[in-house]
Amino acid sequence: SFEQFCINLTNEKLQQHFNEHVLKMEQEEYKKEEIKWNQIEFSDNRKVLELIEKKPGGIIALLDEACMFPRSTHETFSQKLYETLRKNNYFSKPKLSRTEFTVCHYAGDVTYQTDQFLEKNKDYVVAEHQALLGSSRCTFIADLFPVRKEDASKQSKFSSIAAQFKQQLAFLIERLSTTEPRYIRCVKPNNL
Repeated sequence: SFEQFCINLTNEKLQQHFNEHVLKMEQEEYKKEEIKWNQIEFSDNRKVLELIEKKPGGIIALLDEACMFPRSTHETFSQKLYETLRKNNYFSKPKLSRTEFTVCHYAGDVTYQTDQFLEKNKDYVVAEHQALLGSSRCTFIADLFPVRKEDASKQSKFSSIAAQFKQQLAFLIERLSTTEPRYIRCVKPNNL
């Protein structure tokens, strides 16, 4: 589903942040201080993120493009994905499906159904509603809908859920990059 796609994009971004800060930077520090250790090999997920986020030609850009055309359907969106991304090693089309695609995420392959992708991506907040909710006296509500200081021409422009999500995720990663990260990896036992 579209929601799972967004969750998996978040996981990819957080994994990249983890790789950069914990694995790559720590190992560079060890080299600099001439500490002996066994080099930890890790897979770089930049190509997967590029597949999803690249402009133009990434999955989100193609989704936003499809949302701009009134006659687009989940079938035409799927077809556009297949045509554009067929040579990408991290993208594949399940053999017997016309409305599914598979992304090879760092944690494994995930197959998505494009049903509802267009509808859910168009489900955007009207600028006037956002301004009204953002000016609420209830701080919880106001924080959910921050008032954007953009000129009126940009406010009337369509902004998809995926584009907003990608922007908010970039802000989160930027914010995380200014901190000194501490990670706790959770392991789910096999018997649960």
